[in-house]
Amino acid sequence: MAASGAAATDLEVIRGKRAALFFAAVAIVLGLPLWWKTTETYRAPLPYSQISGLNALQLRLMVPITVVYTRDSVPLDDQEKLPFTVVHEREIPLKYKMKIKCRFQKAYRRALDHEEEALSLDNVKEAEAMLAEQKERSEGSLTVFVISEHSLLLPQNMMSYIGPERTAVVRGIMHREAFNIIGRRIIQVAQAMSLTEDVLAAALADHLPEDKWSSDKRRPLKSSLGYEITFSLLNPDPKSHDVYWDIEGAVRRYVQPFLNVLSAVGNFSVDSQILYYAMLGVNPRFDPASSSYYLAMNSLPHVINPVESRLGSSAASLYPVLNFLLYVPELAHSPLYIQDKDGAPVATNAFHSPRWGGIMVYNVDPKAYNSSELPVRVEVDMVRVMEVFLSQLRLLFGIAQPQVPPKCLLSGPKSEGLMTWELDRLLWARSVENLATATTTLTSLAQLLGKIGNIVIKDDVASEVYKAVAAVQKAAEELASGHLSSAFVASQEAVTSSERAFFDPSLLHLLYFPDDQKFAIYIPLFLPMAVPILLSLVKIFLEAHKSWKKPEKID
Repeated sequence: MAASGAAATDLEVIRGKRAALFFAAVAIVLGLPLWWKTTETYRAPLPYSQISGLNALQLRLMVPITVVYTRDSVPLDDQEKLPFTVVHEREIPLKYKMKIKCRFQKAYRRALDHEEEALSLDNVKEAEAMLAEQKERSEGSLTVFVISEHSLLLPQNMMSYIGPERTAVVRGIMHREAFNIIGRRIIQVAQAMSLTEDVLAAALADHLPEDKWSSDKRRPLKSSLGYEITFSLLNPDPKSHDVYWDIEGAVRRYVQPFLNVLSAVGNFSVDSQILYYAMLGVNPRFDPASSSYYLAMNSLPHVINPVESRLGSSAASLYPVLNFLLYVPELAHSPLYIQDKDGAPVATNAFHSPRWGGIMVYNVDPKAYNSSELPVRVEVDMVRVMEVFLSQLRLLFGIAQPQVPPKCLLSGPKSEGLMTWELDRLLWARSVENLATATTTLTSLAQLLGKIGNIVIKDDVASEVYKAVAAVQKAAEELASGHLSSAFVASQEAVTSSERAFFDPSLLHLLYFPDDQKFAIYIPLFLPMAVPILLSLVKIFLEAHKSWKKPEKID
């Protein structure tokens, strides 16, 4: 009986050991991998190497220039060398991680018969009209016509002419170094019509050091898919002024043609409103010498905030809002003038604020108060008002007057208020700005996801990142090839995809779930199961270790 009891006890001990080993094996072989797999943070793969390579991206902005030589523009020996191509490349000196080079590719050729006929005229406007009928030029390209140095097409004291389209005229010269001399003139004209250091500096203002460029360079609006423009009439004294403005007709005649040309940059929506009893929030000062009131330049920044609270247009807007305010001063503060920093009245009686809009003060004719009772009927001269607002709109988009070379005649703008090459220059600036923004966004996202390992990266987020990287590379290639329109579209896609990935809500789900909270959750679950298994394994190990050291008996 004792022997059978001992055998049963040994059998139970063996069974216990096997059970402990089995549970430990199941927990280690199946339990831990299954738990690890089901609780790990899903992170789709991202192109980290390609994103890091974007910081070393070199942008080559190619400007295709067709140079057309007429008869007697250069010596006969030089004309026999035509056609040929010359490339002029220079680096834009900006303190930015992305190197930018401007590449002017000049294709020289002789003038065709219809071009010779047009350029033989005595009026440059008529010549432009004849040349414009022949060929439509692509975005970003320029055509420079070289005429005889004695031609009457330009005034004798002018060496070059920049037209409203993508064309220019340069005087030739009978000299053995004619191509070199004319080539330098062409580069000067092409830079004025396309890319300059100031244009690119304004586009990259948010990415450059503060001490590199003044606040004036930060005037242009940031690139966006759309913009909202609001025209507001402020009548703080409706008891004295019955103001009427034909804003619908003015927008249709002056603003809409300008926005139609700018539609390549983004979508535009225009609305208007009239605000009564809306004050500027700054008390004007009285000038006894002129019996008028004035707003000093240092008080202008304090005008915007009180008025902006009444506008209410930017609260629910997805796009940047441009506010253009026409302020009719109350009778007690009429007439009201705006002074510059020198204390002189501003000619337009208006000012603008970068990336916000502009304000114009419209004074009522003093004679109107003598001939009628209050309220006085005031009909706003919309031509004068829209002339000021369109000038401010050009400045807000960074469309400034070009720095033309000496003895260069600059044509006036077209009826739309915008030259064609000015639109191209804006597209170049916006393309570079979009690429810089997308690169910065992708780099920041990659650094964030690399530092914080418990952020979930879904497949759709990774897809947007891949799209953004591909769009940046495509835009850079299109810019290097001189395809401005497709490059701008690709740069917009890069910004859209990169920001959609960066601001995806799924990135924040486990951002604030640190490791100590994981231990606090899982230890109460695993500890009751793990302690008996570990104790059994320790007991089995100790017994096995003891049996190994026990000496064998020899009879």
